[in-house]
Amino acid sequence: MATFNGEEQQSQAGRHQEVGHKSLLQSDALYQYILETSVYPREPECMKELREVTAKHPWNIMTTSADEGQFLNMLLKLVNAKNTMEIGVYTGYSLLATALAIPEDGKILAMDINRENYELGLPVIQKAGVAHKIDFKEGPALPVLDQMIEDGKCHGSFDFIFVDADKDNYINYHKRLIELVKVGGLIGYDNTLWNGSVVAPPDAPMRKYVRYYRDFVLELNKALAADPRIEICMLPVGNDGITLCRRI
Repeated sequence: MATFNGEEQQSQAGRHQEVGHKSLLQSDALYQYILETSVYPREPECMKELREVTAKHPWNIMTTSADEGQFLNMLLKLVNAKNTMEIGVYTGYSLLATALAIPEDGKILAMDINRENYELGLPVIQKAGVAHKIDFKEGPALPVLDQMIEDGKCHGSFDFIFVDADKDNYINYHKRLIELVKVGGLIGYDNTLWNGSVVAPPDAPMRKYVRYYRDFVLELNKALAADPRIEICMLPVGNDGITLCRRI
């Protein structure tokens, strides 16, 4: 276990004082060690290119972190996912991680309200040779999900669903996705530790967007823990954590 003298402890506390810090780990150095030792050396060139393209975008804080991208890629391979869904695409880093992991005839239903952001990363996805696996729909996801449920053809048909979108609708997504994921399939809800704000006192220094969505994330976490239709596992991956739900 790492130990710190008084000066080092004060420095660490100062760097992590504001809720919304980029890493959930005890230090930036430890997170950087993971990236440089395990993630970056094995990151596919196309994912590195997309990560660098995204870094120049003014909303780059929205992107999936490289370590989470690696985690999703391995997870999809472990469960042999083929038919998948992604709600919240942004420039497509996690989408590319998924497309690279699923088989040649695998499919991803990808939904986002902003096509422009998706098209920023699309040339990289096309160059990687996996764009044919993606069915992108621009607009809110809830009407699409409602239509799929009404049609009845997609009930229990998805192997894996990844949600990284509007936190105030996570509960609404869950009510629908539980019908669309297959028994034994997985739903991954991103940001469920929400920059660590889930355990922060009400008066803690907190970025405005973190404070705004915090209660929605807490509501989701409580609902998932009480849902008898799923097994759950919350992991401190990436910047905000992820909760995996296995349909039973």
